[in-house]
Amino acid sequence: MTCLTDFTGTPPIPGLASLGLPCREADADLWFAEAPADLEMAKALCRGCPLQRECLETAIERAEPWGVWGGEIFDRGQIVARKRPRGRPRKVAG
Repeated sequence: MTCLTDFTGTPPIPGLASLGLPCREADADLWFAEAPADLEMAKALCRGCPLQRECLETAIERAEPWGVWGGEIFDRGQIVARKRPRGRPRKVAG
């Protein structure tokens, strides 16, 4: 399993493990996934996090380029409501 600190470069903070942070307990790759469904799962896990607001605020301050931070999806440094799937849009039947 990849540790979130591998992506952020931030050393582990003592005591965080006892808080039950979803990003520390689940696979960190989920927060940096390409699949929109995986990103939505990460957002849902963030909703119960005791540090959600702080995580989002510091992600904005750091201008995070991508990933799920504080329950929001960052894409190219901007918060987006949802990530579109890659590739061509589906054809409309008719």
